[in-house]
Amino acid sequence: MQVEKFYYDNRIVKMFGYATVLWGVVGMLAGLLAAVQIYFPAANFNLPYTTFGRVRPVHTNAVIFAFVGNGIFMGVYYSLQRLCKARMFSDVLSKLHFWGWQLIIVLAAVTLLSGYTTGKEYAELEWPIDILITIVWVIFGINLFGTLVKRRESHIYVAIWFYIATWVTVAMLHIVNSVEIPFSWIKSYSFYAGVQDALVQWWYGHNAVAFFLTTPYLGIMYYFIPKASGRPVYSYRLSIIHFWALIFIYIWAGPHHLLYTALPDWAQSLGTVFSIMLIAPSWGGMLNGLFTLRGAWDKVREDPVLKFMVVAVTCYGMATFEGPMLSLKSVNAISHFTDWTIAHVHVGALGWNGFLTFGMLYYLTPKLFNTSLYSKKLATNHFWIGTIGIVLYAVPMYWAGFTQAEMWKQFTDEGQIKYQFLETVTHIIPMYITRSIGGLLYFIGVILMVFNLGKTIAAGSFIGDEAAEAAPLLAKTETHGKQYWHRWIEARPIQMLIFSLVAVAIGGIIEMVPTFLIKSNIPTIASVKPYTPLELQGRDIYVREGCYLCHSQMVRPFRDEVARYGEYSKAGEFVYDHPFQWGSKRTGPDLARIGGKYPGSWHYNHMWDPRSMSPGSIMPNYHWLFDNKIDTSLTGAKIRAMITLGVPYPENYDKKANEDLEAQAKSIKENLKKDKIETSSNAEIVALIAYLQRVGTDIKAASNQ
Repeated sequence: MQVEKFYYDNRIVKMFGYATVLWGVVGMLAGLLAAVQIYFPAANFNLPYTTFGRVRPVHTNAVIFAFVGNGIFMGVYYSLQRLCKARMFSDVLSKLHFWGWQLIIVLAAVTLLSGYTTGKEYAELEWPIDILITIVWVIFGINLFGTLVKRRESHIYVAIWFYIATWVTVAMLHIVNSVEIPFSWIKSYSFYAGVQDALVQWWYGHNAVAFFLTTPYLGIMYYFIPKASGRPVYSYRLSIIHFWALIFIYIWAGPHHLLYTALPDWAQSLGTVFSIMLIAPSWGGMLNGLFTLRGAWDKVREDPVLKFMVVAVTCYGMATFEGPMLSLKSVNAISHFTDWTIAHVHVGALGWNGFLTFGMLYYLTPKLFNTSLYSKKLATNHFWIGTIGIVLYAVPMYWAGFTQAEMWKQFTDEGQIKYQFLETVTHIIPMYITRSIGGLLYFIGVILMVFNLGKTIAAGSFIGDEAAEAAPLLAKTETHGKQYWHRWIEARPIQMLIFSLVAVAIGGIIEMVPTFLIKSNIPTIASVKPYTPLELQGRDIYVREGCYLCHSQMVRPFRDEVARYGEYSKAGEFVYDHPFQWGSKRTGPDLARIGGKYPGSWHYNHMWDPRSMSPGSIMPNYHWLFDNKIDTSLTGAKIRAMITLGVPYPENYDKKANEDLEAQAKSIKENLKKDKIETSSNAEIVALIAYLQRVGTDIKAASNQ
């Protein structure tokens, strides 16, 4: 049989490995800062670029797309070449992919800290960066499928199935969720509004977790656990069931993030049903990973790589059991908007993604540099410090979540709300402090890893082009015995791509099309009017400062929420909200009915010094809002963008919008003056006050008719 000699490209693996470590340190530092800011307002440094509202999305984007993203590409570029017995399709495309991804990360950090955000969780990056992401993702796809086409191995191994599903689904999610109307070179409004925007966002948000934080890592699990343990995958048949069931079911589960909201009940129920079904394929994958180690437990005790991988897969199992449980309405009524969700997310992020990435780095670095790991003892210490860090992070957050939910729902014997919202915040500050200690321990473990890997690299000699040989694909076409249907798909990457796309598209189509096309899903409320130009400017400031990260705008139909905040939220209230602002965490009280609750002077003083109006508040100051001027040069462009989106402003209103803005601003200035507050009518604080005084008042107007 003819044998061809070729070389694997380890340089691209090394580059993504270095980037994984670098951005892991940066992302975790940002997370540690955010964790401290929650209970120590001075850590916001009284600067616009360092407030929690801007640091938190930097943290999530850095950890998800920089740390985990580079970890994915490191694992894919290493394993794909060896599974295909071929060098990557193009070294040039590999480098374009690498440097393009790093450029995206840098631009993301700069723009988010500068306040340029779409206001949609995990999709905060603005339209020019969205276009760049699409270009880089296409480059990655060409390289991925080009390598599959030139492979020397006819069988496409299970890990590659997950890589294919990841590529096609992330492309679909990103394109659909990123449809937006630009009104400047860097800013835009979401194409969708209110309920529809919420559905699309959490269809994206939930499945970003599924197809960026889960499926590629399952592919990595299926490659690296057998390699590190020297054991074959436990069940090939189970891997087939795991793959197809997981990608089909996962895509339906997004609405469980919106239970008890203004989303139509049928969509909520559909999300719940598929979330419960998700337990089966998720645990099938977990058990397949753990059972692969049968007979290798002595090696697990000795090898830190396998220690990290075992705990990673275990955390995946824990998170994928807890997620469906949180989708039960009775449980979600307790967990939603609390720190329980934060605990749940971080069991997956720190345990599943973090530990599997660490295990992969400890496995790959000695191989790439043709040496042994500098210190197994240091790696083992990292494992235990990291594990303790996860426990100290998660347990206080579970405790805080249960405490919040219980305190929110308590009534006195006289039927009054028992606790003011601020009491429910200050009561759990000790849990926040403990959480940050857990995060610090986890970070210390990462620093130990950096030192250990650095010493390993220094002692070794890098193998940039690793020699290999294999017979060409044409020499392996002969088959014997019965061939099953899946063997046919496994030999055809384009068919695998098409079938994967069909499997993941069905759920989204069935959930979204009725919500968009059937008008009864979002009943019209006559009193709901478009925002005035000043209110629109104020809303953009609210989004810029990340207020939605701590405040929700969604009163659920519960006795305690209606008693605390007012009338529960209706679908028709949000038809002009581009983007929606329902939030996913209440560190501060819900603001859906904040309009008219306090005078403008209260909001003015509260933004200057929150503790002057709410003693014990953990909210940062926003002093720059009093100096910054409203950018009226963009008012017309914003109105035109809204008109394009279907908001019913009068014809040619963009030309007189600033006149109305100035008139409303002067009115607010005069009202503040009555309370002995002097301010410029074009200060950003005036626009923010206008917006806050408007929120929720349309429903009040309807009830008074």
